[in-house]
Amino acid sequence: MTTGSATTFADVLTRRLRNDPGQPLVTFYDHDTGERVELSVTTWANWVAKASSLLVDELGLERGDRIGIDLPPHWLGTVFVGAAWNAGLVVVPLPDPADPATDLSAVVCGPDAVEGWAAHGPDVEVLACALLPMGVRFKDPLPAGVRDVGVEIWSQPDAFTPWDPPGPEDIALSSPAGEVTHATLWGEAAAGTLVGGGRLLSVANPLSEPATFSEPLTQGGSLVLVAKAVQGLLEAAYAAERATARFPA
Repeated sequence: MTTGSATTFADVLTRRLRNDPGQPLVTFYDHDTGERVELSVTTWANWVAKASSLLVDELGLERGDRIGIDLPPHWLGTVFVGAAWNAGLVVVPLPDPADPATDLSAVVCGPDAVEGWAAHGPDVEVLACALLPMGVRFKDPLPAGVRDVGVEIWSQPDAFTPWDPPGPEDIALSSPAGEVTHATLWGEAAAGTLVGGGRLLSVANPLSEPATFSEPLTQGGSLVLVAKAVQGLLEAAYAAERATARFPA
């Protein structure tokens, strides 16, 4: 089922929770480690609520602030994109820590980018994800000023309501290709080709190809995201997950 005229992230997620809360939304594979994680609509929404509270209540971010998300293909990338949109933040996908012109209030990064972003504190709030199973903490101490998502997120509440929610004309994404409003993002997602609850298997990072996640979320479908894909295993995953489409096609 599609979301029709939904024009904000909250509209889209509310309808998914009402229509099919137990349906898988994000299934993540890492062929290098053998990890498989599946999040239902409800479980994913719970993670988004916790991440939203972390961004707003702990970091003090406000509607219109810019947040960089510098993560490899991973289910946590979809969570923090959703949390940013939930709070009315402008997502800057895959920013370069060597480029100070991005004007970020905060950044969410993976382990390989911690050192690069730590150098920007305290001007930029830095949240680091260990990318270990179940979103657990880093094994080793992080640089001063860098917050460990695996520590910070678990104490956040399971529900979040923004006090200043974004509207259709707020900016959802900002990249060198231009800025995209919520109305445009969700309108294009609703007009996409993944219809009827389809399952999209993708090897692309949703941060660089946001339609690979926005279309499944909007159209009642789901994303099977594969990191470090091995071709033979990829075909097996396509069959096992009963995927109906793939990206790249």
